[in-house]
Amino acid sequence: MAKKKKTEETEEKIEKKGGKLKWIIIGVVVLGLLGGGGFFAYKYFLSPKENKEQVQNETKQTKQKEKQEETKEEEGPTEIYTLPSFIVNLADPLGRRYLKLSMDVELKNKKVVEEMEKKLPQIKDAIILLLSSKTFTDISTVKGKLELKSEIVARLTQILGQGKVLRVYFTELVVQ
Repeated sequence: MAKKKKTEETEEKIEKKGGKLKWIIIGVVVLGLLGGGGFFAYKYFLSPKENKEQVQNETKQTKQKEKQEETKEEEGPTEIYTLPSFIVNLADPLGRRYLKLSMDVELKNKKVVEEMEKKLPQIKDAIILLLSSKTFTDISTVKGKLELKSEIVARLTQILGQGKVLRVYFTELVVQ
C-alpha cells in the first residue's frame, strides 16, 4: 500500500507539473502569435504610412522650392500703372458734391500689369462703387484718405489676387 500511495502521489505531482507546463506552453504560443501578428501589422499597415508621409514631405519641399524659384524669377522692379481719372457724385444728402480722383497703382511686375489691363472694366466698376459710397466727411481728413487708399488696395487685391497690388498713389484728388 505504501508503494501505491507513493505512486499515486508522484502521479499527482506529474499531473500538477503537466498542468503548469500546459499553461506555460499555451502562454508561449499566445505570445508568439501576438508577436507575429504585431510584426505583420507593422510591416503591412504601419510601415507604408511612414513611407507615404516621407514621400508627401518630399513633394511638399519640392513644391516650396519651386514656388521660391518662381517668386525669385518674378521679383524685380515694380511697375506703376496709371488708372484713368474717376469723377463720381459723393453720397452726401443733397448730392451736390462730387469727387475727381486720379491715381497710380504700384504692381508687383509686368505680368500683373497685363492682367490689370485685361480686368480694367471690373477694376473701374469696383472703384466707382467704392468712391460713390463715400461722403465728404469720410474723405476730408488725412486719416480718411489713407483709409480710402487701403480700401482701394483691398478691392484691387480681390480682383487681381493676393500680393499683386503693393500701393496706391493719389495723383489728383478734388472734392467740390
